[in-house]
Amino acid sequence: MGRENHQDIRIGTLAGMANATTYLPQILPHGFESFELTNWQYLGDLDLAETGKKVQDIVAGKAVISSVGIYGNPLQDEKTAADWEKLIKGAKHFGCNIICGFAGALEDRPVDQSMPKYKEVFGHLAKVAEAEGCKIAFENCDMGGTWEKPAWNIAHSPTAWNMMFNEVASTAIGLEWEPCHQMVSLIDPIAQLRGIVDRIYHVHGKDATIAWDVLKTKGLRGGQQYVWHRTPGFGDTNWTDVITVLRQGGFTGAIDIEGWHDPIYRDELEMTGQVHALKYLQACRGGAYVENPVT
Repeated sequence: MGRENHQDIRIGTLAGMANATTYLPQILPHGFESFELTNWQYLGDLDLAETGKKVQDIVAGKAVISSVGIYGNPLQDEKTAADWEKLIKGAKHFGCNIICGFAGALEDRPVDQSMPKYKEVFGHLAKVAEAEGCKIAFENCDMGGTWEKPAWNIAHSPTAWNMMFNEVASTAIGLEWEPCHQMVSLIDPIAQLRGIVDRIYHVHGKDATIAWDVLKTKGLRGGQQYVWHRTPGFGDTNWTDVITVLRQGGFTGAIDIEGWHDPIYRDELEMTGQVHALKYLQACRGGAYVENPVT
């Protein structure tokens, strides 16, 4: 993908794979440049070849499918693990090679005790991805879990990432990164991004707002909310810095907005917020592409 018209980094949004053929035609006119198509836990009876062809016909010449995703617990659910493999092999039908999702977790024990099962499941899936020319990108959402009691996903901290990359030494495995999940853990996302950019294969467009006044006066355990997930353009992160660091690190691909979390721009304001985020991120990317003069 070339840099012309800034298409080295596209700005898009998420859509459910099951209803993509009806949903995408409604939002394409807003100008989204890419889409991640998602599945919750399982693929169900979806025909990936048929769905992929229909979707590619819909977006042709207007946008691309940046990635496909499955969000379940493949370390505890063999069906989810099997559907991971199906999706890796079926991504080509959507014209993409990035498969996103949770790494899974053994939820009754600390993160480090999930590593043998992780190596078993994703050691195999990494080989499948390599054979298909694909990349696996783990979203780093904690899903309300902790180190001692992870929920759904062990890939929620830099310590876990390092362990996972050591367990399965394949560059087919990387991250689906976003500022929000760092900020919920009170991590500086920009500082983190500089050190991990080479393993980021997809970016979710989701931000956060941290109420530092609450933290400074009530702390983490005062029973008062101190952080909110936000749609980009309404949170604390300078996305110009994010895009700068991504480009400095050689990232090409997509930032796809993960909506449906903002406490204000939701319900009847959901698409209002997402379209604002689209325009905001396009401006952070540098605005409209302007061709250089001929010298």
